[in-house]
Amino acid sequence: MFKQQFKTSNNMKKQLLGFVLVLSGFSATAQELDLETCLKMADTANLTIRNARLDIASNEKQIDSYMSARLPKVTFAGDYKYNAIIPGQVVPAAFFGGIPGTYSTVQFGVPINLSNTIQLTQILYNPQVNYGLRALEINSTIIETQHQLAVQEIRQQVAGTYFNLQALSKQQSFVVGNIASMDKLITNMEAMEREGLIVGTEVDKLRINRLSLVNTRETLGASTEQLENLLKILIGLDPNQPITLASDALVEKTILVDESAIAYPELDLLEAQKQLNIEERKGTNMAYLPSLAFYAAYNYNYNIMPKDDYRTGIESAFLGLQLNWTLFDGLEKHNKQKVNAFTAQKIANQQELTQQQLEMVTANAKKQIEIQTGSLAIAKEQLVLAERVYKQTEAQFNEGTVSSNDLITADNSLQQAQTNVVAAYVQLRQAELAYLKSIGNIK
Repeated sequence: MFKQQFKTSNNMKKQLLGFVLVLSGFSATAQELDLETCLKMADTANLTIRNARLDIASNEKQIDSYMSARLPKVTFAGDYKYNAIIPGQVVPAAFFGGIPGTYSTVQFGVPINLSNTIQLTQILYNPQVNYGLRALEINSTIIETQHQLAVQEIRQQVAGTYFNLQALSKQQSFVVGNIASMDKLITNMEAMEREGLIVGTEVDKLRINRLSLVNTRETLGASTEQLENLLKILIGLDPNQPITLASDALVEKTILVDESAIAYPELDLLEAQKQLNIEERKGTNMAYLPSLAFYAAYNYNYNIMPKDDYRTGIESAFLGLQLNWTLFDGLEKHNKQKVNAFTAQKIANQQELTQQQLEMVTANAKKQIEIQTGSLAIAKEQLVLAERVYKQTEAQFNEGTVSSNDLITADNSLQQAQTNVVAAYVQLRQAELAYLKSIGNIK
C-alpha cells in the first residue's frame, strides 16, 4: 500500500512539473498580433482610454449626487453646555413690582444644559437645481465626445506604430537578403584573390559595404525594439511580454474599407459647449427667482441644577417654510450674462474655424493619398529596375567586365530602391490614417 501511495505521489509530481513547464513555455512564447487585435486591446487596456471611461463614470455619479439635492435632508445636532457663570439679563424693576424707571439684573437658566435637535429640510423649489442637472447632462455629452476623440487618437497611434513595425520588418528582410548576397560575392572574391586574379582591395570594398549593411540591420533592430515597447504601452501589454506581428503584409493593403461613415466629434464637442453656454445663460436668469424650502424640527432640552438636585426636560417642535430671495447682488448676474455672451461668440467663431480646418485636413489627406499612391507606383518601378540592374551588374562582375565599384554602386541603388518602396507604403498608410481620423472613422 505504501508503494502504491508513493507511486501515486510520484506521478502527481511529474504531472505538476509538466504543467509548470507548459506554463513557463507559454509565457515565454511571443504573442502574435494583427492590427485588429491591437486596436481591440487598446480599446480596453490603453490607460488614456481607460481614464476617458472613468471620466464618464465619474460624471454619472456626479449626476446621481446632484439628484440627491431633491431628496429631504435629515440632520441631528447635540449640544452639551456647562455655564460656569449663568448669564444674566437686564429687565425693568417694575416687572417684579419694583420702582418704575429702575432696572434689575436677573439670571435665567441652570448651570448644565443638554440640547438635542433633529431637523428635516426639503427643497420645494430651487431653479438652480434644475439648471445644474441639465448642465451635468450636457457635460455627459461633452465627456462622451472627448472619449471618442481619445479613442480615435489612440487608434491612430496604434495603427501608425503597427505599420512602422511592419515596414521595419520588411526592410530588415531586404537587408538580410542583401547581406546573404554580399556574403556569396565576398566568398567568390576571396577565392579569386587566393588565385591571384584580383587584388585584396577589391574584396575589402565589398567587406566595407557588408559592414554598412550589418550596421543598418542593427539600427533597424534597435528601432524595432523601441517601437515594440511603444506598441506595448499603447495596447496595455506587459513590457517584458515578447510579441510578433502577423505576417499578413498588412502594410501593403489599403485600410480605406468604409468611407461612408463620416463623423466630426470635434464639431459635436463644440455644439455641446454651445448648448452648455445656453444653459448657463438660463441658469443665470433663473438665479433672479427665489428658492423655497420646508423644514421641521424637534428639540429636547435637559436642564440640571446640581446644587438643588433639580432636573427637568423641555420639549419643543416646529414646522416652517423658508424663502430665500436675492433682491440685489451688486450686478453680479448682469456681468455674468455679459461674459456668457462673449463666450457664445467665441464658440460660434471656433465652430466656423474648426469646420474649415476639418474640411481642409480631409481634403489635404485625400490629396496626400493620391500623391503617395503615385509615389508608391514609382518606387515599385524603381525597385524592379534596380533589381534588374544589380543582377546584370553582378553577372558582369563575375565575368570580370565591370569593377567592384560598379557592383557597389548597383547594390547601393538597390538598397535605396528597397528603402523607398517601404517608405512609400508607410507614408501611404499614414495618409490613409490621417484621412480616416479627420472623418472620425478609424475602426
